[in-house]
Amino acid sequence: MANYKTSRMAEDIKRELTAIMRELKDPRIDKMLTVVKVDLSGDMSVCKVYVSSLGGMEKTVESVKGLKSASGFIRRELFHRLQMRKSPELTFIADNSIERGAEISKKLNDIL
Repeated sequence: MANYKTSRMAEDIKRELTAIMRELKDPRIDKMLTVVKVDLSGDMSVCKVYVSSLGGMEKTVESVKGLKSASGFIRRELFHRLQMRKSPELTFIADNSIERGAEISKKLNDIL
């Protein structure tokens, strides 16, 4: 179980990543990209970032490629904005939870 400091830092990273992704100019990164979840290791050296897009899984996978190429810039920005001792290694993972949620919502609306 993650302790309070780790979970608080994960939430801070999630908030700052959302702001940083809005500033990126890579055309591969979807404008409707959302950070779904951030898993930070106990020693804060590795961070898994789950992202999802309303545009579907194809756009999410393409956006992950753009985020991986910009990971150095993102790490530096996180380091400066959060004033961390060391910047965690970022791993971006495509997640289809938003798309799946939209499908479920549509099915429920069709039933009613």
